Parts: sequence; C-alpha cells; structure tokens
Amino acid sequence: MSELDEKELIYDWNLRNPVPLSKGQKIEFDDETLRDGIQSPSVKDPKIEVKIKILHLMEELGIQGADIGLPGAGPRAVEDVYRLAKEIVDAGLKIEPNCAARTLRPDIQPIIDISQKVGKPIEASTFIGSSPIRQYAEDWDLDRMLKHTEDAVKLAVDNGLSVMYVTEDTTRARPDVLKKLYTTAIECGARRICLSDTVGHATPHGAMQLVSFAREMVAETGEPVKVDWHGHKDRGLSVPNTLAAIAAGADRVHGCALGIGERVGNTPIDLLLVNLKLMGLIDNDLKKLPEYCKLVSESCDVPIQPGYPVFGEDAFRTGTGVHAAAVIKAYSKGHHWLANRIYSGVPADEFGREQGIEIGHQSGKSNVIFWLKQRGYDPTDELVDAIFEKAKSGNRLLTDDEIKGVIAEAGK
Repeated sequence: MSELDEKELIYDWNLRNPVPLSKGQKIEFDDETLRDGIQSPSVKDPKIEVKIKILHLMEELGIQGADIGLPGAGPRAVEDVYRLAKEIVDAGLKIEPNCAARTLRPDIQPIIDISQKVGKPIEASTFIGSSPIRQYAEDWDLDRMLKHTEDAVKLAVDNGLSVMYVTEDTTRARPDVLKKLYTTAIECGARRICLSDTVGHATPHGAMQLVSFAREMVAETGEPVKVDWHGHKDRGLSVPNTLAAIAAGADRVHGCALGIGERVGNTPIDLLLVNLKLMGLIDNDLKKLPEYCKLVSESCDVPIQPGYPVFGEDAFRTGTGVHAAAVIKAYSKGHHWLANRIYSGVPADEFGREQGIEIGHQSGKSNVIFWLKQRGYDPTDELVDAIFEKAKSGNRLLTDDEIKGVIAEAGK
C-alpha cells in the first residue's frame, strides 16, 4: 500500500501466542463428499458424470485424498467407485482414493477387485464401532471386535491395499479399548488410524486430548502410522474441533463440501480450507472453491443459505449505508486489498468472490452512486434521488430490475 504498510492496518490477536503445529507437520485433507456426504437423508446422489467433475475440483483445490464410496453397498456403488478410480488413473490425478468398508470380508473384497481392475492402489477405510454404548447396543465383546479387526486388516493388506483403521464413536470410547483395537490393527499392517467423532460429541479440548493420546500410543508401537481426524457438527463445533485436532498433531483431516452428511452433517471442508488458508497454515489456491460448492449444491440439491460463510449470497454484499460507505471509501483510495478487509474478516478475492454494494431501505446515497457508476450510469442528482426515494419506501433490498425500472422512468 502507498500510505501504510498492510500489517499496520490490522492488529491480529489471533497471532498472539498461537498454538504451534508439530515440527515439520504438513496438513493433509480427505474429502468425504462422495461417500459420507451423500449419506445425508436430504441430499440427492449425483450422477457419475457430476461426481467426476467434483473429483477434478478436489484435485484443483489441492485436496490429497477422496473417499470415493462404499462398494459393499451394492452394484451401483461398485460401478461408481470403479468409474471414479478409473478416472483418477486415466486423467493422471494426484488425489489418492479410499473406500469405506465395515470390518467384514464382503465389504473389503469389492475394494480389492476394483483396485486390481484399474491398476491403482485404493486405501481401505475399515471401520468398527468402539464406544461402550455401541458395544452394548450391538452385543459386541472386545474379543469379537479384535477378531474382526485382525481379519479385515490382514485381508486388505495381503491383497495390496493400504489400510486406514477407523474406530467409530472414538470420542466416547474408553482409552484401554482404543489402545487394544489400534494396536491390533497396526500389528496387522494398518498404516493410518482414524479418530472419528461420529455423533459430534467432542469439544476442542476433547479433540486435542484424544489426538494427543493417539499420537503417544502410535509412538509406543514404533511403526510409521499416521493419525486422521473425522468430525461431525451435531454441536456446531466441527471446524474448531478439527483445528484443535491439527494443533494436537493430526496428520490428515476429513470433511465434506458445505458440511453435508449424516444428521446435521460433517465438517465443512470448504470452511476448513478457508480458515487454514487465513491462518497461513496452507497455501492452496482456493479460487475455485465457489465453483466446487456450487456444483455440490446443485447436484445434491442442497441450497446454499444466503448467510453461509464465504460462499453464501450475502457473504460479501451489503445494503447498509455505514458499511457500504466504508467499502466505497476504500475503493476510492484505489486499494482493493483495503476494500476486501474494511468490513470483512475474510478477503473475498482470495476465495473467488467480490464485494457487492446493494441498495435498500438502510442504504445511503453513496450506495446508489456506487451502484450506478459500477454499471456505467451517470449518477445525476435527479436519478440518485429517485432511486434513493424508492429504496426508502420499502423494507428490503431493491432488485436490479427494480432499479433499472426507476432509471427507465427517469428517461435515462
């Protein structure tokens, strides 16, 4: 900037004594949109052609892994998983596929078959419930769970698959049970373990405690095992929980576009990426995030609410006179950097968006002048007064067509 250094204009309390990441830690992402996301009772399962487009956008956003389905669910799931895995191979994508599976042979065998058919390793995400409440409901004892774990992991590993061993409801499971399950899986060849907040029970403190426990347990095995975090947003804490898990040393974190998923949904991977970018912890180019969110929204029939952070219609637009005046003054100084931050904690241009100045009952004349200039109209006093009067007589923002109607009446 010409007048002041950018750092002088914003004092960032977020940077005072930040929680440090583990030494050399690189944050990886696993996108669950095409499996866990479409399990939501309110979404439509997109056509395979759309799923392929979504997969390519994941790649462009720098996402390292994608859950491409649960082929044990039936023929359609098998076909979609095959098509997505084949697309990764044929298009030379870097994104690594994984598939969900219960710790049962009928779920794991289709992953083996598809992997061999396309000539591409697919990570098997074998999952089993781990909490006492789940054990009670299912009539499982620990010996049976350990036997299922051993059989499933060995089957996958013996057939050339890498394994991420997932304990469902980890955030309500006992430490001694988790240690036995994870140790067994690791001894059988699993090279990832996943801590799953299946019902959205965790708080950020709980997430940090659990990840710290898991990292200590992994260190005791002496094996090169990575730790994943999988969150849900039943308490509205999925993003803070995931950030806490990262701070505690999670290697890879999971999420879904727009937070779709079971019940109220999974961690919204779009907002997670935004926050990590703003925190300076990743340098991914995220300008295609709006396209990614829009495609998932339209294909899954999940409307993006106007007030949804960053990607909602209202995220960067205002009809309030005071707010708009500040943005307009920033633009008048010739600084887009300033305009994108003066009334926004998220710089719109970094995420493929832009500021919008609207006209409504709470607007000032500066809104009207700016709107007209942006669209090539001469903001005469007569025209500005006519639009301003129209806006003040209502109780909402004027549509573009309504404003153009006033302009037409004024003979412009």
